[in-house]
Amino acid sequence: MTVTQSYRDIDLILSDVDGVLTDGGVLFDNQGIEIKKFHIRDGLGIKLWQRAGFEFGLLTARTSHIVNLRAAELGIRIVRQGFENKLPAAQQILQQLQLDPAQVCYIGDDLTDISVIRHVGLGVAVANAPMEVQRAADHTTQADGGNGAVRETIELLLRSKGRWEDLIRHYLSD
Repeated sequence: MTVTQSYRDIDLILSDVDGVLTDGGVLFDNQGIEIKKFHIRDGLGIKLWQRAGFEFGLLTARTSHIVNLRAAELGIRIVRQGFENKLPAAQQILQQLQLDPAQVCYIGDDLTDISVIRHVGLGVAVANAPMEVQRAADHTTQADGGNGAVRETIELLLRSKGRWEDLIRHYLSD
């Protein structure tokens, strides 16, 4: 199977959070409240992916209230937090959705992501991921985590499925 064919087979994107949807930094205010910065283009990409009829989910080692807030804002129904060993959680999601690993893309940035990257049909590493993660992945983004890597991946997948132009047409019309 070619990489292009594997793109067309994807029905679910699972993504890590810290280092993929964020730049990996974790800020705490004086009251101990965690703050994360999400790239707005990733959010629109996720919405476009969902509008095309596909699922998007989050699978992260850390547990953070802000992740639940961002997921709710974007309509993400699949949220699994607190799984440093991510493969069993990913396998459970696939089983629940009755998906084959070939139908899944996983986007990761660090060592805890390698097992899932290797398990799914399309494993993606963000540009600033360690070399071990990039070697395990089928594709490495041009963008760093937290700087549009998720949007880049979604656009690549939607273009390969021939869906991108239809989804963005209303943004381009006068």
